[in-house]
Amino acid sequence: MPGIDSGALFKSAVQQLNKDSSGANSGASKQGDSKGSGKKVDVQFDQDLYAKRKKIFPRQVHGLFARLRVMGVLLLMGIYYGVPWLMWDGRQAVLWDLPNRKFHIFGMTFWPQDFIYLSAFLIIAALSLFFFTALAGRLWCGYACPQTVWTEVFLWIERKVEGDRGRQIKLDKSEWNSNKLIRKSIKHFLWVALSLWTGYTFVGYFAPIRELGEAVLTFSTGPWETFWILFYGFATYGNAGWLREQVCMYMCPYARFQSAMFDPDTLIISYDKSRGEPRGARKKSVDPKDLGLGSCINCTICVQVCPTGIDIRDGLQYECIGCAACIDACDDVMDKIGYEPGLIRYTTENRLEGRPSKILRPRILVYGIILIVLLMSAFYGIYQRSPLGLDVIKDRNTLYRETNSGQVENVYTLKILNKDNAAHTYALEIKSELPFKLLLDTDVIQVGAGGVGELTARARIDPYVLKTQSVELNFVLTTLEQPSVIATEVARFVGPVN
Repeated sequence: MPGIDSGALFKSAVQQLNKDSSGANSGASKQGDSKGSGKKVDVQFDQDLYAKRKKIFPRQVHGLFARLRVMGVLLLMGIYYGVPWLMWDGRQAVLWDLPNRKFHIFGMTFWPQDFIYLSAFLIIAALSLFFFTALAGRLWCGYACPQTVWTEVFLWIERKVEGDRGRQIKLDKSEWNSNKLIRKSIKHFLWVALSLWTGYTFVGYFAPIRELGEAVLTFSTGPWETFWILFYGFATYGNAGWLREQVCMYMCPYARFQSAMFDPDTLIISYDKSRGEPRGARKKSVDPKDLGLGSCINCTICVQVCPTGIDIRDGLQYECIGCAACIDACDDVMDKIGYEPGLIRYTTENRLEGRPSKILRPRILVYGIILIVLLMSAFYGIYQRSPLGLDVIKDRNTLYRETNSGQVENVYTLKILNKDNAAHTYALEIKSELPFKLLLDTDVIQVGAGGVGELTARARIDPYVLKTQSVELNFVLTTLEQPSVIATEVARFVGPVN
């Protein structure tokens, strides 16, 4: 029970048992203590290290939040299964082509050099999780987490094949017969089929999905494609079909550190004890006040619909995934008996205790501002992203050298990054106030699509023209096919002291 220290109760019980045994009749002692010395009793308890899992049969529920979950499932599943089949300019719209190191996302192509954008979006995703958790609890877990989404689909299949909660429990307890064998076989066949399709779709994000489909039909997939289809399919089948709530309760780390992001103003699913207690059954026509009862009729429907099997009336628990099924179920019961809805609802700790609650508080504002700035910066960076990159590295073995003609020369290594889908030819020049001469080790600067080209450049100048020992140079690289695509890199030229 909440509010009771079970450890203290255990210690008190053992002490009381020792106290009672101290005055026991010595003749009843198996140790032969004829004087009744009050010897303490050694108490031993047998307890399993791991509790055996009790299968949960969530009851189907209807209501506002149930409809929102269904909409979320349809939207997310549609995106996951549909996006790989979209085409863009004659190629797959979204394709992470690892062998060729190309990442196609609709009209944009990213290369390994653009890894910084992936890092930025991972940071944004983590910060978004913090923001929405601090604002309204486990919205991600209840509506968008892949574990929740696929479990909902597997539960839907289970209900269609085996029936509602009562029929499922009856079927599981019954002896094996033709009816049970057929229903269980059909259910697992559909589960396996959906899991394999999920694994196939997953691999379709990394290999052209149409070519992959032809390979699957002709049993000619490569070892890696076969492995990942089977592995991801097995993971889906195991997590959504068998483990279910155990993934959320024991495997997911988010359930453990979510409390660090909660505060008394966070919207959480809560049971209103001040209104619901004491619980008890009653007739619909009877006023609960006459019986000294609260609004809760102790029907346990809120427990029956919970996918993790907890009782929300015991308070906030880390097992709660925030799916709000208990809200829909309780509101339905309250409507049937003519009570006001909201016995279980989204609320805050402060509101439950009668204190004012604030939504726009410092934590939310800070998270929101940082999130907006990061999003704007990431999208601006992608919008301004140039398909051309240039790095200039000065030769560090020799600061400078003098040529036979008396000029001073610096040597540079240039690396050109072509992040476009086509090969390009480039022109290189030096821009400076001083008359530098540029010499290259090649007549044509050409780099293939997504390639990195390297060349050696020499900058020469008459030493008498140098005003200082160190001068700033601007290497300007221009794409001949697209003159508007330019890359500029600053370097230093070092000469003798005048």
